[in-house]
Amino acid sequence: MSPNGEAFIFNPSAPEPPTRYAHARLAPTTQHRTIYISGIACVRPDTGEWPGATPKADGSGGYDLDVRVQTAAVLENIDNILKNATAGKGGVQNLIDAVVYVVDMERDYAGMNEEWNKVFPTRSVAPARATIGVKSLPDPRMLVEIKAVAVVEM
Repeated sequence: MSPNGEAFIFNPSAPEPPTRYAHARLAPTTQHRTIYISGIACVRPDTGEWPGATPKADGSGGYDLDVRVQTAAVLENIDNILKNATAGKGGVQNLIDAVVYVVDMERDYAGMNEEWNKVFPTRSVAPARATIGVKSLPDPRMLVEIKAVAVVEM
């Protein structure tokens, strides 16, 4: 069984789709803790750096934004949060549910999903997921934010 429990996939014999998520996850039945992760952005909590948000060279005050770099950084931040909150017993692979907020679905969904699929290569290990297009996020440097729930055996 995967560290995030058992995947329920409505048609497990169907080929892997381009978007990797389980239709549902059954939490492990062993002694575990459920961890609710706030909406997390790409900003590094220890350094304040913003991966995937580079100030424009023209000095306009704007940013060149990269959803792939940001998504990878968000998932890494979530992994670090879980590792630290569980004394190393958990990580991003323990996610059972996630909500991904994307500022521009047409422009950014595919890039976000490519990075997601690197972390979760099959539906059998991917958490349940919803992806929602939003008008904006709390900081203009943010293209993606992920809120999640994890289950970690203790």
